[in-house]
Amino acid sequence: MRAARLITMVLLLQSRPGMTAAELAAELEVSERTVARDAAALSEAGVPVYAERGRTGGYHLVDGYRTRLTGLARGEAEALFLSGLPTALRDLGLQDAASAARLKVAAALTPSLRDTPDTVARRFHLDAPGWFQEPVAPALLPVVAEAVRDDLTVRARYLRDGAEVDRALLPYGLVLKAGVWYLCARVAHPGDAPSAQGFRVYRVDRFVSVEPDGGRFERDAGFDLAGFWAARSARFARSLLRTEVTVRISGAGARRLPHLVDRAAAEEALAAAGPPDGEGRWTVTLPVESPEVAYEQLLALGAEVEVLAPAALRARFREAAARMRGLYG
Repeated sequence: MRAARLITMVLLLQSRPGMTAAELAAELEVSERTVARDAAALSEAGVPVYAERGRTGGYHLVDGYRTRLTGLARGEAEALFLSGLPTALRDLGLQDAASAARLKVAAALTPSLRDTPDTVARRFHLDAPGWFQEPVAPALLPVVAEAVRDDLTVRARYLRDGAEVDRALLPYGLVLKAGVWYLCARVAHPGDAPSAQGFRVYRVDRFVSVEPDGGRFERDAGFDLAGFWAARSARFARSLLRTEVTVRISGAGARRLPHLVDRAAAEEALAAAGPPDGEGRWTVTLPVESPEVAYEQLLALGAEVEVLAPAALRARFREAAARMRGLYG
């Protein structure tokens, strides 16, 4: 346990020199006193760790010191070679760099692990796009990716509601969701303080042009791309649910419902439902995007669901049932 923690501490300092005792303690999930003891143990073992005091201080490794990846277990090595999506690397123009990096990592592995790249490739393949979608990389993705990597401010033209919108953007991060690339960026307005520049999300395939304007921006160190995307996507999904339908649903229908509509909304609606009636059905008020979308989604449940309201949607289901009765007798 402690040996693994010491190795992790060395790798952390190798990649992020100047980490404070508090930062290391948070990463390693130990106390700051334990961090100090571990640093002393590493120093005694010949690893050149030293601490600098002061406001800009922290723990460092002597300049030029590098550890080699000779302590990887097979599971760790396999996870490393699974860590990138091949299609995403290709779309970003990083395929050659990733191949070179894998070769370097493979060369640093112990002989017993040299077969890891081949064994992983034979057993696992990562395919990000959804079914029935032909993945097409947006033409401007490499330009956007370069701006994200180098913190370059850009001037972009973007299609919105059929019109082109011009924006000065601070591109913070790229997200690949179900085969679609999204840019998380701040909109830069002249004279605005960084805190006033709001974050927005753009589909990369809707950019008409993206050009670096020669400037760079100072990245907000507190920005968490994964956390931002999770919160924004959840909020976006909820924003689409603008209306409600009331249904009577069977147990079988309730089990299938989260797979047909927004999962979180379905689970909350089912949890809020009262006890079942005499026929074993629950009356559920379900948030939906629109009556038209609800019709397409709930139709898949067939006789496991009865629409009670709104009246227009119930009438549409009645008409569909009559047509099916005519087809099947």
